[in-house]
Amino acid sequence: MTFKPLNENDTVNTRTLLHEAVPLTGAIVSGTYGTDNIKNYSHGMFQSVYDYPYLSSSANHIFDLTAGIPTNSSLYNVANSEQVPKKKNIYNQMSQILMGYDATGSIQQFDEDGDLLIGGNKLKEVLIMPFTRLLSKDEIKKETFELQLDVANYAAAAQPFAAASRIIITDHSASTQYKVNSPAGDYGILYATASSPSQILNNSSTHTKTFNGNKYWYSGLIFYQAGITVLTGSIFGTQLTTPVNTMNGIDAINALLTGSTIDDIGNAFRHRMYNMQFNNTTELNSTVYFCRVNHNEFNYSSNPTYLSNSRIQVKTQATDEPVSYITTVGLYNDNNELLATAKLSEPLKKSASSEYTIRARLDY
Repeated sequence: MTFKPLNENDTVNTRTLLHEAVPLTGAIVSGTYGTDNIKNYSHGMFQSVYDYPYLSSSANHIFDLTAGIPTNSSLYNVANSEQVPKKKNIYNQMSQILMGYDATGSIQQFDEDGDLLIGGNKLKEVLIMPFTRLLSKDEIKKETFELQLDVANYAAAAQPFAAASRIIITDHSASTQYKVNSPAGDYGILYATASSPSQILNNSSTHTKTFNGNKYWYSGLIFYQAGITVLTGSIFGTQLTTPVNTMNGIDAINALLTGSTIDDIGNAFRHRMYNMQFNNTTELNSTVYFCRVNHNEFNYSSNPTYLSNSRIQVKTQATDEPVSYITTVGLYNDNNELLATAKLSEPLKKSASSEYTIRARLDY
């Protein structure tokens, strides 16, 4: 075994971002398995969605659904309200984690356009979807999120999901216009559009923004590193030309948010989901070690079988140049402790007439 020290010019650190497409169809969240892949809890504060019946060992937890309403909302604690303290606590908890505090020490509410200094409109009645790390990995890739929702009137048998009755929610332009004023990392603004916006979306709404001459309706926020989307309840109400007047037997979105439990809100919302997709991101950090083998190095082996009766076994004549074979690279620390090994796919012949640079990469 032969050793050679590495210096600072022999190592380099790299970062690679790997992306994976994640498609979630409406059939998974509300069709194929009925309610077998939906887990409700006794605390009633959120429900979990699995990609397979959750009692199966093959099931994977993919995301949760919950709802929140702050105390300064006009819907807070109205008549016949359900789970008022829980909806308040959920809103405060999520906004505290995702938006932080203002200069007075008060929890900042979800902001429609992300401009906290100017103030502006706040998202006060929200539907929240935290994705599991299994799906989002290190973060959701910016400008890849898309959610299609059916905003037609409630159908007892099944939602029609016709193209003309679907809104499409995306993080349009987020790759260049994302926000960084959150303690949870980067976040983008979610916008809604449709195949025929004038037929579905409210053209008189002031909660809009124009990109390249096209109008988009504010519909929520997406927090990339946290893997959480926050949708405003207005996507079923004031943002529509004709607000949804029935959801799961409830007259309106306001009545659903206030008069139903969080589990019922989740059930109603899931049955509106036509399709959802995004790309996740895995950050792969690497250290590359360039193990340089010069022509006059590593031409002899310390293996006992290399010599026989003090003669080199791999030489047939005394005039032949010495030859060795490189099979393994070991990385040691300053205390001569082995930290990592790299095996070559096949032995590498080394002689005085050859030089190599072996590139060993350590991923973490």
